[in-house]
Amino acid sequence: MRKLYKKKLNKNLLYLLILLSFISLISIYSASNLIGNKSIFFKQIAWLIFGFFCMHLILKIGNKKIYSNYKLLYILGNISLLLLLFFATPINNSKCWFNLFNVATIQPSEFMKIILIITNSIIISKNKNNKEYILIIKVFIVTLIPSILTFLEPDTGMVLIYFIISFVMLFCSGINIKWFTYTFLILVLFLSIFFSLYFFYSNIFIDIFGTNFFYRINRLLDWKNGSGMQLENALISMGSSYIVGHGFNNTPIYFPEAQTDFIFSIYITNFGFIGGCILIFAILFLDFNILNIAIKCKSKINKNIVVGILGMLIYQQIQHIGMNIGLLPITGITLPFISYGGSSLLSYMICIALIFNAEKKT
Repeated sequence: MRKLYKKKLNKNLLYLLILLSFISLISIYSASNLIGNKSIFFKQIAWLIFGFFCMHLILKIGNKKIYSNYKLLYILGNISLLLLLFFATPINNSKCWFNLFNVATIQPSEFMKIILIITNSIIISKNKNNKEYILIIKVFIVTLIPSILTFLEPDTGMVLIYFIISFVMLFCSGINIKWFTYTFLILVLFLSIFFSLYFFYSNIFIDIFGTNFFYRINRLLDWKNGSGMQLENALISMGSSYIVGHGFNNTPIYFPEAQTDFIFSIYITNFGFIGGCILIFAILFLDFNILNIAIKCKSKINKNIVVGILGMLIYQQIQHIGMNIGLLPITGITLPFISYGGSSLLSYMICIALIFNAEKKT
């Protein structure tokens, strides 16, 4: 054990992880009573214990062994996404989870995020003499394959995370800024055509993309109207919490998916403005510590890994909080370390373990 932790773990990260775990459990307990499913609280405890065990395992294995098997991990990750389309039982009209004997569910796309970060990191670090456009094509293809499979589930929010991870990693890799200018212009052109068809030629849009995708976009854009019981009730609940909130386990009004998509609303409702400040400062402190580790990393692969994880976390934090307060569209993005979900919690714990290992190499 002493050899394993010869260099002490980052205490700040460890304490923040414990704090966020505590906030998660009290928020999920409150949400479990709201939705009438108390079992999710005990399941989250079990996943949390298993997550710490996996962290210990990864600390023991080390990042180098994981990196050496990145191709195998990438293939297995995509195979699991493909198998979902054929064998997964639909939940809320989506085939995103494998059901394990009605005891737990596993969401492969959560782990695909980590695999994508590792794969992109190695591709970027190996790009020494190749031209930059070749690197961009490689990263794009690596990102596109799981994105298509995940989109078919369908899980549009996760696809967006895949591309944001890749964008952030490429941006921080030091490639010429002109490629991002070209990408921005192409994206603007594509979105202009896309939304022109959606708003003015809906029949053509449906013929190309299908009715299901049309209604998914419709629901995504509906946030700007401030309509929908879920968002309205969450805003009412938070708005009435004032400085100290309604109190632990006291949510005055019901809204769906409180344990996942709207866990931030549950926490603010219970603990108000002061509790919200504590959570946001904890999140910012977490991000700052990870950024500091990324800056200090000497290994290019480890630096890319930490940057990719940080980009993923920041996006999910902004998106989740933004959609909870009505500033961003509701995309089903969970709040890292806080929302209910075994696969998501486990994936974040693995990320922290990779960061711990990366810091030990600085």
